Amino acid sequence: MSGSTLFDQILDPANRANPYPLYAELRKIPVARQEDGTYVVSGHAELARLISDPRISSDDLPDPQKFRWTGHPVTDLLVRPVRAEIRKRHRPFIFRDPPDHDRLRGQVMRCFTPERVRGMRAKTQEITDDLIGKMRGKTQIDLVDDFSYPLPVTVICELLGVPPEDEAQFHGWATQLATALEPNQRGDAETQAKNEVCFNEIADYLQGLIKEKRKDPQEDILSDLATDKEGMNDFDLIATAVLLLVAGHETTVNLITNGMLTLLRFPEHGERLRAEPDLAPRLIEELLRYEPPVHYRTRVALTDIPVAGITIPKDAPVIFLLAAANRDPARFPDPDRFDPDRPDNRHLGFGGGLHYCVGAPLARIEAEVALVSLVRRLKGVSLIEDPPPYRPGASLRGPRHLRLALEGWQRTNITYKIFA
Repeated sequence: MSGSTLFDQILDPANRANPYPLYAELRKIPVARQEDGTYVVSGHAELARLISDPRISSDDLPDPQKFRWTGHPVTDLLVRPVRAEIRKRHRPFIFRDPPDHDRLRGQVMRCFTPERVRGMRAKTQEITDDLIGKMRGKTQIDLVDDFSYPLPVTVICELLGVPPEDEAQFHGWATQLATALEPNQRGDAETQAKNEVCFNEIADYLQGLIKEKRKDPQEDILSDLATDKEGMNDFDLIATAVLLLVAGHETTVNLITNGMLTLLRFPEHGERLRAEPDLAPRLIEELLRYEPPVHYRTRVALTDIPVAGITIPKDAPVIFLLAAANRDPARFPDPDRFDPDRPDNRHLGFGGGLHYCVGAPLARIEAEVALVSLVRRLKGVSLIEDPPPYRPGASLRGPRHLRLALEGWQRTNITYKIFA
């Protein structure tokens, strides 16, 4: 893409800290064609219509680049091409359409039951208390490294059945594989090569873990999927496990960190949450609208689609700019105001349609437990730098670090009715 378009400016890391003025400009043309033929949808009404349109496909990952010769004939001519074809045919279900998407998602949802997710609330509180306990006594912390990252990765590994000692491996894998959501990165040959290596490493690890689960099943989601005799094949199982591990914590890291940053920028809401922990569910919903963890998703048109007075042509790339739609004044009055009491707050923070986030209930629980615990346990919190440094991606948008200065700590844990 040329740097002259508004969406190119959104992709520019220099605008990562505050892309919202650019979103407002884009909404003036709610479905806007870019110079490379991509159509960016930023209006809420238009996006809400298209997000459930079966003429829009999620199967938009680029084909693998031609392999560069490494001097190893068996690897270059057999192993790598075969693995690439397997990855292409057995992509994670967020990059697939019905009926494959529905079949795979349905099998996950049978394991990802409301009862199992609700049962993680107490464990989430336990992990939260442990992480806060490890920070006690410090006068400065990095919320991302000390808390926002380890909390969701520990929770998702617990839920899936990944041994705690293996959790550290996933940070690098997840960071690299998340580039698949960035349109200006995933078509790059060097990025694809890194993703190939990364995916092979995590797939090999999971293949071994799946074998162990089949021999000795435990009370976890990976055991359920691996032992389902009418379930998915091993290739789809590995792709699904990769998706759950990566998406299961990458987005929640952003939600928790963006949430704390917002509360520090608007301290009256942090004070209110401290006094009224039952505000947490409404506050989280407003965070998902105001500072969502995922700002856009990519799609492709399967046929010509008329919308907003124009026609998106067949095969055109489409960007669903969720974060822009969440601040559309035609849908949300005074959209740039953070208001936990906002009525009719049907946001697109978790997407929508067939691809509505599978892990949304778990992410809500984690964010509620985390933010209430932080505002009740940390005293005299202030930002060391604002804006903080951001992660490079424009889709999974959140601070890379959130450095905080602290005056003190609440000495005792507090049990909240909302978390009972």
